[in-house]
Amino acid sequence: MLDPELIELSADSSLVEFKVTPNSHGPLTVTAIEELLQLPGFEQFFPRKNVIDQAVIKVNQLVGQDDGQFELFFEIAERRDGEITLNVDDDKMHAQMTVSAAWGGEQVTLPAVLKALKAANISMGLSKLKIQALLGQIPNLEPGQSCTETIANGKPAINGTNAELTRKVSLARERLLQPQQREDGTVDMRNLGDIIMVKPNDVLMVKTPATPGTPGYDVHGTTLQPTAGKDLKMSAGDGCALLESDENVLIATVAGQPVETKTGMQVDDVLQIKDVDVGYGNVDFKGSIMITGDVHEGMVVKSTGDITVMGFVDSAKLHAAGDITVSKGVIGRQQKDNTLSTTLEAKGQIAAQFVQYSNLTAVRDIVVTKQLLHSNTTTQEKLIVSDANGRRGDLVGGVANTDKGVSAVIIGATAGTKTEIFCAMKQSGLKQQLKQLDESVKSMVVAKLNIEAQLKKLPPKAEWQNDEMMVEQVKAMLDQKRRITEERAREEAEFNELEKEVKAYYQNYRIEAKKHIFANVELHIGQAFVKTQREHGPCIAFNEGQEIKFDYSSR
Repeated sequence: MLDPELIELSADSSLVEFKVTPNSHGPLTVTAIEELLQLPGFEQFFPRKNVIDQAVIKVNQLVGQDDGQFELFFEIAERRDGEITLNVDDDKMHAQMTVSAAWGGEQVTLPAVLKALKAANISMGLSKLKIQALLGQIPNLEPGQSCTETIANGKPAINGTNAELTRKVSLARERLLQPQQREDGTVDMRNLGDIIMVKPNDVLMVKTPATPGTPGYDVHGTTLQPTAGKDLKMSAGDGCALLESDENVLIATVAGQPVETKTGMQVDDVLQIKDVDVGYGNVDFKGSIMITGDVHEGMVVKSTGDITVMGFVDSAKLHAAGDITVSKGVIGRQQKDNTLSTTLEAKGQIAAQFVQYSNLTAVRDIVVTKQLLHSNTTTQEKLIVSDANGRRGDLVGGVANTDKGVSAVIIGATAGTKTEIFCAMKQSGLKQQLKQLDESVKSMVVAKLNIEAQLKKLPPKAEWQNDEMMVEQVKAMLDQKRRITEERAREEAEFNELEKEVKAYYQNYRIEAKKHIFANVELHIGQAFVKTQREHGPCIAFNEGQEIKFDYSSR
């Protein structure tokens, strides 16, 4: 080991000085010098490795030379105060602090931390406990060792919730799925209960308003604005009104049958008929229609509300601005020109127990609780062929077009009856809407920037504040900027919702068979297609990578 007297502290005790004569103490090694720095009084100093390396090289070069008889001087170590390093994540929602133990200098203190935080503009979401815990670890660290902790967390903005409309009364279509229970506990499938009616002041619907959301902040104190929930307008149709004391409550003002609309409710007059036949004639009524018997061959029934048929519909045409509910069956026949003799069209939902050789078109769901045979169905929502317990429901033959999926107990038949299903065919259209919204939002961003640029070019306000024409122009620009901002926020929210639907399109819209899919069933989901060659057990068919896949995990 080298002579300990070769090193000493500088006059101000901030450096370790190494004085060496090459011919007397050389040759040297880096290890030998580092061993000197481990001596008491020097071990807390930070080694200057580059100086130590230079000292070894220079001393060893002069060993045995004439110049090697002269003493050389090197500052091989220094005191260093503890260090604070702050790192903020890219999203500015988290800040980490690293503290390093001092090399013989001043350790990190709370005032030093506060000064560093101020310099880095980290002011929100700070945890005093975590900072104190981090400082408390310093005495246990070796010189130069460090420890890290997240000492500040931003608070994300909480987006608002969308408004919701909650219906408080049952509809005629719901009676079909709720057969009445007898006193002995059995269910009477023919007894569907009383006709659903409301009286004045009955509550029809309640609106839960949208919420604005809660602002958040990042670690720099910048406020993060939430996206407000989408509002829904609750409209009072004929026969109802918003409650004077609470505009979020919709009540009936007359007695009648409740009918759900796109944005609220209406209460219809109810025309009650025993049978619609040649003796009664066709029906075209402004309101809802209750037919306690049957609709016979060749008859036409039109309603601006719901149509409820307690019996059968046989080779007739029904058109409703609301729902169509048939308590028993919808019967049609295949005609000579291959058309079907029965047609049901509803802007709401269609519900029936049994359907054969019929055309069904609905804006909302089509629900058949027993059998849907050799019929053509089109719905903008879902086709459901199942009873309430999921035990019975056969979809056999015909063509089903459904935007949002199919759920049936059995699809096809053991005889291999050709059955076609077209599901989730509108993703490309949604993508086009998404593209148009994106372009619209971008154009509004540009328009807003242009207005802001014009406002920045204005001379000082004092020069034009008395010019009425100029004041009006500035007001117009500010109003336009506000309108653009509001419209952009609305379209961005719409874009986000539509983007979610597009991304999850094939995950949400599928074909489910609770018991069987038989052979000769053609499944079209988007651009994917398969014709079944065998029987499949309980499964869900879905589009994955434009191929039809089957998931049997629901067994």
